[in-house]
Amino acid sequence: MQYIYGIHAVDSLLRKNPKSVQRLWVQQGREDKRIASLLELAQNQGVPIAREPRQDLDDMVKGRHQGVVAETLDDPIHGEVLQSNLWQEADLLRMVVEKDGPVLILVLDGVTDPHTLGACMRSADAAGVDAVVVPKDKSADLTPTVRKVACGAAEVIPFVRVTNIARTLAALKERNVWIFGAAGEAEKSIYDNDLTGPMALVMGAEGAGLRRLTREHCDFLVKLPMSGSVSSLNVSVATGVCLYEINRQRKIG
Repeated sequence: MQYIYGIHAVDSLLRKNPKSVQRLWVQQGREDKRIASLLELAQNQGVPIAREPRQDLDDMVKGRHQGVVAETLDDPIHGEVLQSNLWQEADLLRMVVEKDGPVLILVLDGVTDPHTLGACMRSADAAGVDAVVVPKDKSADLTPTVRKVACGAAEVIPFVRVTNIARTLAALKERNVWIFGAAGEAEKSIYDNDLTGPMALVMGAEGAGLRRLTREHCDFLVKLPMSGSVSSLNVSVATGVCLYEINRQRKIG
């Protein structure tokens, strides 16, 4: 079994994949409007509800659960019910070919912190990203912490774990997707590039940045201009800024 916790994450799960929820655990004594809304949603979806003391929920999950924990399926047979947004590389490439209009893909190269991944996924969903791509190794996965931070985005946006990021970038380039890598040493600002075409935005790990092979597969390197005393933004903030600049250009273009 797997546990998804937090009001936003549980609400999204009940709306998007109610069949995956085996039971909803609710803290005894919690009767506020948000809890009442979740209870009504669970009842309408036929999800069993159990009331438990807060300490039992604290023992169940390692995080701030806000009084709600969803017990979900977590086995290969039923995985597609819970994880309908988990894609293979083939699904990603098929989407690129079939989509009407320019694709926007976010590639996170070695982001290992679950809070950062969750924040990036939340921004990606808000900005209309078509898929988030991460390597299978040296990357955070869709843990309960990621889902909670993502506030529902982790249940919606396609999430693609690939064996080799460089190979995936090469496959995207073969399908006419431009690869833009964010790098502090880039000569041109992101604001000085045309971002209206089909593209993948590649963000590196905090501190280390893009790996060498990843960098070599980028068509363009871009940077965010820094006007203050700090040398860089954290990955999740930089990702949000870049994605919204892409959105801005596409809307006026």
